[in-house]
Amino acid sequence: MESLSFAFFLIFAGAAVLATLALYSRQPLLMAYIVLGMLIGPYGLALVTDVDALQQMASIGIMFLLFLLGLDMQPSALLAVLRQASWVTVLSSLVFFAMGYGVAAAFGFTGRECLIVGLAVINSSTIIGLKLLPTTVLHHKHMGELMIGLLLVQDFIALFILIALSAMAEGGASGLMLVRVLAGLPVLVLVAWLLVREVLVRLYARFDRFQEYLFLMTIGWCLGIAQLAHLFGLSAETGAFIAGITLASHPVSQYLALQLRPLRDFFLILFFVALGASFDTGLLAKIWLPSMLLTLLVVAVKPAVFRLLLGRFSEEPRLAWDVGFRLGQISEFSLLIAFLALGLKLIGPEAAHVIEATAILTFVISSYIVVFNYPNPIAVSERLRRD
Repeated sequence: MESLSFAFFLIFAGAAVLATLALYSRQPLLMAYIVLGMLIGPYGLALVTDVDALQQMASIGIMFLLFLLGLDMQPSALLAVLRQASWVTVLSSLVFFAMGYGVAAAFGFTGRECLIVGLAVINSSTIIGLKLLPTTVLHHKHMGELMIGLLLVQDFIALFILIALSAMAEGGASGLMLVRVLAGLPVLVLVAWLLVREVLVRLYARFDRFQEYLFLMTIGWCLGIAQLAHLFGLSAETGAFIAGITLASHPVSQYLALQLRPLRDFFLILFFVALGASFDTGLLAKIWLPSMLLTLLVVAVKPAVFRLLLGRFSEEPRLAWDVGFRLGQISEFSLLIAFLALGLKLIGPEAAHVIEATAILTFVISSYIVVFNYPNPIAVSERLRRD
């Protein structure tokens, strides 16, 4: 990146301008950030060329998002909903995999590419789903717990997919990595819980008058557990969520969540700009048809499948549709799968860009659906706006 300060100027000044236009034209703000990335990125005006640096900074936003959602959840409520979420996630994943595999096969991709496209459409976006979910409205608490449960199980599936892709490239030599992940999760939860009970709670109680200290300690706690998760073979995002949920029972958790929201939004803007900047528009002529078909299927089929499965588990139809439409897209993990598979030469550039284009299109379309029809923090209508 030629100049970090110049890149930040372009990103945030440009985002302010496009966000203003988006609000005047009653469009979702996420669309403004993605369009800005396309304009200033290496495949647009090439004003910002080091997209990797942006993506690394943007990943911090994902960690803070999951940390804050962990702060809003009680561990007992999460355990209660995980059983239901596991069945729904496994059954829906089979349907979504078959859908992605079938579309890729219909357009003549290789068997391995069909497999990876199918795996890439299984997950829904943690960022889109949770950024558009109200966090302070009491009657949304159950829906929030349900979505967290679904997304958490999906994230573990995505983690195993990434390990499996590495094993395919290395001839199956990733067995130890899988064992480390399975053993690392309970160990990480236990370590985080003990540190909260024996260290963090006592420090918060002793120095609760110093707001700067509380802010600093909380950021250090979030990033520290995220890094510890990485050592166990887990994702940093999983570690951040564990850091939040182990702290959720402490009375200071709601104050901390309020203080960290601006920091989260700062990094999430970088995420969506980086997403737009990384898209190679030169391949559109080759991949637009499979991408459009896959996008339409994802947007139409995912909400219907979640509605059907959640309805079978006694959820109200209105709640089931609400959750289904909020999860009606593919995931940022899909982008990681495409990036890793392309780097390991398991798929070609066209298959990777089908996944990336589908991610962008489903992000945008599902955001429109939620912003204009369901309560969310960035709704254009005052009737639907909930923080």
